[in-house]
Formats: sequence, C-alpha cells, structure tokens
Amino acid sequence: MIDHQVRVHPSADRLPREEQLAWKLAAVATGTPQPGGLDPEAAAMAVNRVIDNAAVAVASLRRRPVAVARTQALPHSAAPGASVFGTAPHVRVSPEWAAWANGTAVRELDFHDTFLAADYSHPGDNIPPLLAVAQHTGRSGAELLRGIVAAYEIHVALVRGICLHAHRIDHVAHLSAATACGLGALLGLETETVHQAVQQAVHTTTATRQSRKGEISSWKAFAPAFAGKAAIEAVDRAMRGEGAPSPVYEGEDGFLAWMLDGPGAAYTVPLPGPDEPRRAILDTYTKEHSAEYQAQAVIDLARRLRERTGPLGGVRRIVLHTSHHTHHVIGSGANDPQKYDPYASRETLDHSVPYILAVALEDGAWHHERSYAPERARRPETVELWRKISTVEDPEWTRRYHDPDPDKRAFGGRAVVTLEDGTVVEDELAVADAHPAGARPFRRPQYEAKFRTLAEGIVAPRAQQDFLTAAGDLARLDAERLAELFPAVDTEAVAAGDAALPKGLF
Repeated sequence: MIDHQVRVHPSADRLPREEQLAWKLAAVATGTPQPGGLDPEAAAMAVNRVIDNAAVAVASLRRRPVAVARTQALPHSAAPGASVFGTAPHVRVSPEWAAWANGTAVRELDFHDTFLAADYSHPGDNIPPLLAVAQHTGRSGAELLRGIVAAYEIHVALVRGICLHAHRIDHVAHLSAATACGLGALLGLETETVHQAVQQAVHTTTATRQSRKGEISSWKAFAPAFAGKAAIEAVDRAMRGEGAPSPVYEGEDGFLAWMLDGPGAAYTVPLPGPDEPRRAILDTYTKEHSAEYQAQAVIDLARRLRERTGPLGGVRRIVLHTSHHTHHVIGSGANDPQKYDPYASRETLDHSVPYILAVALEDGAWHHERSYAPERARRPETVELWRKISTVEDPEWTRRYHDPDPDKRAFGGRAVVTLEDGTVVEDELAVADAHPAGARPFRRPQYEAKFRTLAEGIVAPRAQQDFLTAAGDLARLDAERLAELFPAVDTEAVAAGDAALPKGLF
C-alpha cells in the first residue's frame, strides 16, 4: 500500500491534478485489473455482497420509505434502463432512478455490510448504482464485479484515512466518491473523466449527520441512495466533457479546509499500488442482526448474559463499557433522549444500544421486524429495563476499535450487570459472532441462508434458488442476465401497497 498525504493548498499553488486525492482515487479505480485479473477471494466476496443486498432489499419491499422510493422511480421509464426490486421483469427505469429505488431498499433495514475505521461506512451501498448502470449500458457480470471491487477499494481507503464523523459530516460523502470510481472501473473510463466525476460527487453529497441524530427519520435510508444517484449524474456529466470544483479535497475553500480539520488539515489515505491486488472488500463485514453495526456484538453478548442474570426484574443497573464511537453515536453519550423513548421511530431505535441490549436480554434473539414493533418497544417491563442501561467510554475499547490490525480490531464492549441483591455479573465480547474474526464467520452458506430467511413469504422457493444460481454465476452472466439478480416477487401484492401512498410530483 502507498500512503498518500493529503493537505490543504492555497489556490496559488495550482496543485497539479496528479497530486490531487481525487485523481489518485480515480487512478486506482481505472487501474483495477480487468475481470480475469481480479483477486479470486475479492471477487467471491463481491458475489456474497450482491446476495446480501438482495436479501435485505426484498425484506424491505413493503416498508413505506422503500415503497415511496420505488413509486418515485417508476415514472422515469427508459430503454434499455435498469430493473427495480419488487417490480415486474419487463419494467425498466433510468439508471439514476433505479439506483435511488434500489439503494433505499438495500439500506432501509440497516442490515447489510459495514466497514469501520477512522470513519464508518456501508460499502454495499455502492452496488445498486453500479448494477443499474451495468444494466443500462449493457455491461457483463464480470465488468460489474470489476466495478464493485474498485468501489470497495476506494471506499475503504477513504474511511481508513479521513474521519467525517468528528466534524458531524454524514458518511455518504465517501460513498459518492467510491461509487463514481466504481462506475469508472465498470465502464472503462479514462482517469481524467473519473477524476472530474469524483469531484462533482463529493461536492454535491456533503451533508451534516443530523440524519442520524435526534429524531432519526426515513432519510437515513434515502441518504445513500441519493449519493448513488448523484454519482451516476456526475459520471454522466463528466463523460460529456464537463469539469467540477477542483481540487475538491485540497482547495483552500474545499472539503478539508471548511468541512473537516481546517486550513492546517493533513490526512493520510492508503491506496494500493498499480500492481497490487484490490482486496479491501475482504476487510469489510456484514450483519447477522438488523441494527447498527456496533450493536451486533452487543446482541450476541446479551444472549450469553441472559443465561447468568436470572429474572431481569432483579436488575438494578447495566453499564456497557465500550468505544468512543459506540458511546457517543448509539449510546447514552449521544445525549439523545429519543434513544430512551418507547415511541421513537424504528430508525432511532436501531441506533439505541440501550434499547437493543434490553430487548436482546429479554428475548435472547433479534428480529428485523418484531424487535422494533411499537408494541415491543412499549412493553412496560422492557421500558423499565431499558432505562436502567447506560454506556460509558472505555479508552481501551476505543483503542481496540481503531487497532490498525484488522484481526485485533474490536467493536463490542464489556457489560457490567448489577443485580438488586448486589451481585455483579460481567461479560465482554470483542466482535460479533458473524464477524470474520468471530465465533461463526459468515461465508457463502451463511449469506445464502440469510437470503432465504429474509425472502421467506416474499420470494417463492424456486425463485430463491434461481436468484442464488444467477448470483453465484455472476462472473459469467451476460448483460441480459443481470436482470436475474432481482428475485421474482408477487408484484401485484407490492403494487397494491404502493397504490395507497400519497401522490407526489411524478
């Protein structure tokens, strides 16, 4: 890996494009090996993530934000166009609107993959816009794989090197850059074209993280879809020969100077050399449970703890000792009263580790719908337990969260349960069971099982197998067969729900 130093430059420097971060990202993307030269493990993991995305997308089809995004997209028909989850096989819309609808479906349940380092991310959000453009432009499954691997490489590099959260900037700014790069690799574009697309994408998708603070709304699901849509539009404009704000990262009125650490800002972004394999996707991980990633290990820990605590009515208090990020983002350190509100939205509850720990302790399991049901959140004994739970930052867990060695990095915590009789029960878990370093790492059979579980009652068994067969054969699919990556569902049932929504402009 090559460590690239990135800092603010005054306009008088006339920073050469080859020294700009956006150019270096574009160069890595356009230098990604052709499909036949991709790292086999990275390509196989990309297939896993295509399966994972489809699983969480079909499970969310009848949820309101997904239905809204889908009904916004459907009026924008196009030829060749791209498919939309939950619609008939012949339906095609323009790629940016397909990315909008499918990206929202993938993100809605907060149930697909994650990468955590200096910042945090959901790199699987790159796949919907890449798949949409691949369909629209007649690209093969192998070319799609090249784009996915490139997008993950860029996304992981940015998340390793540049922290957005410290300045309350939403993480989709890194996503849009990665998607633009993935599209460049998919389409075989020139580095200069991708360079300009990255700059426009970053410039137009930088927003605050209020979308994940306080009363969290459905925009949390729409935000990455917006970034994917913007990246497609940026690539289209750059392909037509248009430029963008430059240098978008290093400029004296740019991203680093005014959105992040200021004029003295300096960052190190690690990128692979020209001949190095693109393997960053292997450092990312998916979720077994539908909740914020830092809650994954907490849910698994709760299943162990409940066997030792006895009746939960005998709990005096529970303190979770954890990392800075977990404490301040989904813990009591966020100082969000909504995280203890039984009438809070699902989006808020899945960012409340006190709520998640309370329910997981009571139920010994987690379900993407039942665990968030209003009647579940408002159960009196649950509310009583929930309000006895707090988090504290532990410097050791913060250090482990940022450990440079992926095999030692930890996203869990230590729970200290004090019972009414004074007995103290403690246990800790570093990573979720499904994490690559966990007790039960996810491999292809686990991804397929997750898909079958989430598709039950939505996708018929034969259609489930058809999808899994197509996904497993992704490297050999021609452009026409990319439509097989959208599992067949009861489109009439989906459309019936859509018809009840209020009308918008389209």
